[in-house]
Amino acid sequence: MGLSGIMDFCCDLEVDVNGEEVFLVDTRILSSFSGRLSKLFNKPTHGSPLKVIFHDLPGGPEAFELMVRFCYNSGRTEITPSNVCVLHCIAHFMEMTEDISHSCNLIEQTEKSLKMINYWTWSEILVGLKQCQDLFPAADPSGILQKYLDSLLVRISSASEASPSTSSPDSSGFRFSCDTRSTESTKNSYYRAWWFEQVTFLNSDIIEKMIKTMIAQKFDQVIISRFIFYYLKSRVSRGTSDEKSKIVETLVDLLFMLDRSSVSCKCLFGILQVASNLNIRKCCRNRLESMIGAHLDQATLDNLLVPSPIQMNFLYDVNLVLRFLKSFLSSGFWASSTRLKMVGTLMDMYIAEVAPDTRLKPSKFVALAMSLPDSARDSYDGIYRAMDMYLEVHTGLSEEEKMKICCVLNYEKLSSEACKHLAQNSKFPSRAVIEALVSQQSKLKNLLHDTDNLKSFGNLPCSYSDKATKGKKDNSGDQIILYAKKLDLSTENENMKAHLQGMQWRVMELEKLCRKMQNQMAKIMKSRLSSPSNARLPKLCS
Repeated sequence: MGLSGIMDFCCDLEVDVNGEEVFLVDTRILSSFSGRLSKLFNKPTHGSPLKVIFHDLPGGPEAFELMVRFCYNSGRTEITPSNVCVLHCIAHFMEMTEDISHSCNLIEQTEKSLKMINYWTWSEILVGLKQCQDLFPAADPSGILQKYLDSLLVRISSASEASPSTSSPDSSGFRFSCDTRSTESTKNSYYRAWWFEQVTFLNSDIIEKMIKTMIAQKFDQVIISRFIFYYLKSRVSRGTSDEKSKIVETLVDLLFMLDRSSVSCKCLFGILQVASNLNIRKCCRNRLESMIGAHLDQATLDNLLVPSPIQMNFLYDVNLVLRFLKSFLSSGFWASSTRLKMVGTLMDMYIAEVAPDTRLKPSKFVALAMSLPDSARDSYDGIYRAMDMYLEVHTGLSEEEKMKICCVLNYEKLSSEACKHLAQNSKFPSRAVIEALVSQQSKLKNLLHDTDNLKSFGNLPCSYSDKATKGKKDNSGDQIILYAKKLDLSTENENMKAHLQGMQWRVMELEKLCRKMQNQMAKIMKSRLSSPSNARLPKLCS
């Protein structure tokens, strides 16, 4: 039994507190301060004691004993930073309001004590938060938790002294370090990092409320982001799998509330690595992948080389990267051509890395190569090289399957060197070679068209100079004929052979015309240099 030495009163009520301890108390005295008991007993009892069982009394037997001492002492007790949280929570639980005792109710007295919270020491605030955590969730609706958090954040925001370097999260072995932007807020955030370690004892429920308060109070979101990653690092090494899953889910939801510019792509991949070994909610995983997708232009090849799940046959998790790309394109941030081309370059490296995987299906290879719009690449040489590697290890593909893969190529964006290599590449179907040759023929036609446009050159000012083109010889026709000569048509049908021969003849004719125009241009320029400035230039030969 508790309350030894003060039990000289009538003990007509037996109180079982959370199944941990039983108290015999005076119903009349406690009912005069507690609305909860007053509703049960409006007059003294006689005979055998009545019994009340509390299953969820905040603070347990210790808190109940403090409350009883307050009642037996006519509504007086010493309230300190070390016990105000417990007294406040049990006062709310027992409904010790002014409606029951106007002059000395416990809620009013604890509220008066909490008004002095801004004068408490940092250590006293942390002790109070620890008590709030132990009493959670009872401390939340009573409002005391928010008071502690507000006071904590006032101290953090008003701190003016730089912290020791040893308290910086960057010196604590943070394995997925944050590579946030080098902004002024980032530079200024380091002196505030002294509090990171001191609040990591708080559970995810309290941290969630704290971060939401920081966001509402317009705290620097770079600092918030860095603290979230630091908190994750400090908590994932302990606790059960379910506890870790809850922490990750809470932190992902909090990061999603921040501006994307304050969140580091590298750290998001760190969270993904932790989450891959946990059973987190699908909606949370989707949210994490969505955030990574929005930052994809900041990612590296190593970030994307995530091992495939055990149940999948791929070497790397290709489906995950496809989801990243979908999120990137749907985020709207890729409107910048620079960001889009950065992702295009990254994907070319990734596709080349996964192409040698013998278990990668053609449909997945095509999906990766076609995942971005054509404007993401200035050149398709990288895709061609990856395709060459893919066909090297996937020797059993049919011609139809190879052509589906080759449809990915934009032949207009292949360099002359890549087209030359393709023309001699026996791994590619002949129809793909023809596509490349037709593309080069089209380029030559455009070149001739541009040259033909120079017929109006005679009306241009005399300041025109041909230094940029003088001495250079166009050899596009030579290259195309070289491709055609090296193409093996032994396995193709007669129609295809006739088509290619006709194309070769047209290329030769175009080459002759091109050379003729070049000679004419040389004569024109020579004549122009030797003629007076007001002389008219001769027309080009038709």
